[in-house]
Amino acid sequence: MSVLAQPVLWLELAILAALLGALCVGRLRDPLRAWLWGLAFTAAALACAMLACLGYYLSRANGLEADGGAHTDLLGRQLLHIDELNAPLLPMAALLHFLTALATGRTKMRRYSLSWSLASEAIRLTAFGCAEPGLLIGMLALGTVPGYVELLNRRKPTQVYLLHMALFVGLLALGWVFYPRGGLTRTAWATVPLLAAVLIRCGGVPTHCWLTDWFEHASFGNALLFVTPLTGVYAAVRLVLPVAPDWALQSLSLASLLTAVYAAGMATVQREARRFFAYLFLSHASLVLVGLGLHTPVSLTGALALWVAVALALHGFGLTLRALEARFGRLSLADFHGLYEQSPALAMCFLLTGLASVGFPGTLGFVAAELLVDGAAEASPYVALAVALAGALNGIAVLRVYFLLFTGARHASSVRLLVGRRERLAILTLAALILGGGLVPQRGVLSRHRAALDVLRTRDGSGAAANQDPRPPAAE
Repeated sequence: MSVLAQPVLWLELAILAALLGALCVGRLRDPLRAWLWGLAFTAAALACAMLACLGYYLSRANGLEADGGAHTDLLGRQLLHIDELNAPLLPMAALLHFLTALATGRTKMRRYSLSWSLASEAIRLTAFGCAEPGLLIGMLALGTVPGYVELLNRRKPTQVYLLHMALFVGLLALGWVFYPRGGLTRTAWATVPLLAAVLIRCGGVPTHCWLTDWFEHASFGNALLFVTPLTGVYAAVRLVLPVAPDWALQSLSLASLLTAVYAAGMATVQREARRFFAYLFLSHASLVLVGLGLHTPVSLTGALALWVAVALALHGFGLTLRALEARFGRLSLADFHGLYEQSPALAMCFLLTGLASVGFPGTLGFVAAELLVDGAAEASPYVALAVALAGALNGIAVLRVYFLLFTGARHASSVRLLVGRRERLAILTLAALILGGGLVPQRGVLSRHRAALDVLRTRDGSGAAANQDPRPPAAE
């Protein structure tokens, strides 16, 4: 077998590159040198993650996935595993880290810790590559540590974050105690604490206050990286869906639906940009959980496709807000700012990524949103109406903030604050993926449909999912 056809090896190298980068960059005192070395290590991790994804699909094309995917063993137990679900998630997570580092300006190099960002990347790649539930729970718990260190280093309040993450870790541990070993069986003893942990990590109402507090006090770059890969959704797919009874998934769907509508409504009335982004993200993350809770092939395909679309679009949207903050400081939404003449490129990127996140036609999120609505309509027309309402409110919120930030006034400045080349490259890379995936969605939808069927097979054994039509839903 060629080296390229060994995807887990490349995943291990990606994790190793991030770990080595964290150790090396942490020893550097010059911010510019630390940034250059950190960028090099994140680029190496990205390259290895992309080769891991490519290696998986090459192995699959050559018929080398008879065991369900590529994996690595330790003492007879699967640890790292690449399959249809996580193969695209690995390069996506590495890309978000790389573009965040790339778009970091000189004024933010001291505040954005690349060493802790690389440590978080190593933990996140390990979590996304986990096959063993115990290791995944350990990585999810460990992933909360960099956020706490971030708040300590910035001398910001930690009580809200610490309380919610401690509860999150405690519920994960309790769920692991009752988690079925050997064959998977549906059990409420493991499901209820794990389900509660997922809702806390994703910011479900009423445990959403940590998310707004996090965006208020953390650096915008690290705040984005902690939430936009949607690690909590991955935990739901790997830990909750295989063992949850139907009533538990219905509860997940209902709680997430209420959160999605509530957060979308809150996003339309915010008077501060960071809080607006926090509620916008919360609404989209909850919509993904709605599709998971419905657990039908169409809804699950839509949820998995929306996961990727939301991660890319909202991360680009967040990087645009971060670039605006670097020039104008914290952004108030109480008045019109008229920033278009000063930063027209940022205005266009803001509108593109914002509309892509709400499923504007021609973008990556359009087909995903359509599939999610179709899947919701199969369950109940009222669920589909609520999903559509959340999407409409999110669209109104994005347009409202665009007009407040870029129109309605003339911003007076003696310096023309144009977008930098590195920021432009980072945002345009995400824009190219958003538009490319929207104009040619077939391969992406097919991949997410196969992943949805694999998830349902895991849940149902050799049941109904194995007999589903392997063709994806039509993407018009």
